[in-house]
Amino acid sequence: MYAEFTDNLVTGNEMIDSQHKELIDRMNKLLESCEQSNDKAVAVKTLDYLADYTDFHFSAEEQLQREIEYPGFAKHQEQHEAFRQTIKELDEMLEEEEGPSNAFVQKVQENIVNWFYTHIQGFDRSVAEYKNMRENNERL
Repeated sequence: MYAEFTDNLVTGNEMIDSQHKELIDRMNKLLESCEQSNDKAVAVKTLDYLADYTDFHFSAEEQLQREIEYPGFAKHQEQHEAFRQTIKELDEMLEEEEGPSNAFVQKVQENIVNWFYTHIQGFDRSVAEYKNMRENNERL
């Protein structure tokens, strides 16, 4: 089952939304690579590809949160750290295995895709709403 950018994932912040679309695309590339080949090198490369963009995206999001003095910054940052740790665990899992196993794919589905949906709908949406609220209050 692949990830999909649906209306319920829209935060209303153009930068965040476009980066989320790219992340979903990279998650799907990882899932596709596991489905199409049992090649360890391909899976490692695709996981790195996802990890690189994840770091870029989290940095951009955290910078935005600092700029708007988002009150939930520390908690949000903890979430990002947990996600980075999951990617590290997946990387270690690949190192130990011959290639992407069913357990690996299941972990990607549960700990990457499902986590991401929940994170966007709760944490990222509240950042976008807070930014929007601040901007509207400044105009009053």
